[in-house]
Amino acid sequence: MEISVNSNRPANRQGEKKMATTVKIRGDNRRILGDVNVGIGAQTHPRVLNKKALSRRNDYKENSVMSQVHRPLTGGMAAKVVNKKKSLPEVIFKPNQSTKSIEIFEDEEEDQTIPMEIETDDFFEEPVVDIDVSDTKNPLAVVEYVDDIYANYRKMESYGMVSPNYMLTQQSDINEKMRAMLIDWLIEVHYLCHFQDETLFLTVNIIDRFLAKQSVSRKKLQLVGMVAMLLACKYVGISVPVVGDLIYISAKAYSRSEILEMENLMLHTLEFKISFPTPYVFLKRYLKAGQSDSKLDQLSSFLMDLCLVEYETVKFTPSLLAAACVYTAQCSLSGFKHWSKTCEWHTKYSKDELLECSKMIVRYHQRAATGRFTAVYTKYNTSEFNYAANCEPAMFIVEETQQ
Repeated sequence: MEISVNSNRPANRQGEKKMATTVKIRGDNRRILGDVNVGIGAQTHPRVLNKKALSRRNDYKENSVMSQVHRPLTGGMAAKVVNKKKSLPEVIFKPNQSTKSIEIFEDEEEDQTIPMEIETDDFFEEPVVDIDVSDTKNPLAVVEYVDDIYANYRKMESYGMVSPNYMLTQQSDINEKMRAMLIDWLIEVHYLCHFQDETLFLTVNIIDRFLAKQSVSRKKLQLVGMVAMLLACKYVGISVPVVGDLIYISAKAYSRSEILEMENLMLHTLEFKISFPTPYVFLKRYLKAGQSDSKLDQLSSFLMDLCLVEYETVKFTPSLLAAACVYTAQCSLSGFKHWSKTCEWHTKYSKDELLECSKMIVRYHQRAATGRFTAVYTKYNTSEFNYAANCEPAMFIVEETQQ
């Protein structure tokens, strides 16, 4: 079975249907996240632990050398001074002696040299930036509730996931490659029809949840994809395609009654539960946490669309998949592993937790321009997306783990 976008391309196998679309591009309606300029930093304060007599600075003010000892350390370094005697009435520095080897003498029955143990620790921690500070006066940003909203998304995302083995347990006439072929075609239809970005993610989610519950023959698979996109458009879209549009897109492969019957079947199979958190809602938030620019926005979206085609990404939660795409995109643009404390705070994922998914994404990126499914590469290899598809993949992520 082959699903084609151009009606002039014949099917490779006998008796299989063609998917065709001649929908014209209606203009650019893609929303790019703006830069988040946050002027918030974190001030660091040196920490000095002076015990007993060493903490009484006023007793040594007359001694210029001691004023240097008791001066707080700077440059992000703190000194922890550990004394082994009760009190130290006098401190003497030997000539030309560095501060790293300090000898302290105590006047007791017999002189005893007590080494001063200094432990240096770089205690500076990267601050977590308040990414919502610039939206406090924007009522549409709902800054007061945004953390609760995304906490609820994280709670509900598992309910919208499917078994990663549903192709083996539920389907007998279709396989992973057919699913990839369908979604590759839907990505191009979505782009040419200029539906909203979230529509594509919800379409794929509906397809997977339906196929995980209902067996489908290969000749009905394209119908499932079209109806799933119709339902997604009705839920989140502004312009909704009519049934006649679907008939035209499919090159009249299906009738009006077949489309309506499939819509009815899908709604009842899913129990009218259409919307669950998709990677798209998390991607928007995580890009904001990364204080992204247009390059990071477009590259992250490119990597996310590549993941939609791949069946093996079904096992990852939407939040982890979105975080891994942002992390991989940052690594690709910077040339090294980059994951800020702000990103880790808002995503709740560390670099180590993202590594497995990130390595898979790098492989998808590496082969995006080759193979049978190139709709995503073609889409992002345009001036509209600043040729994001031409960015070099972060191969060092895979190579370092193999060593």
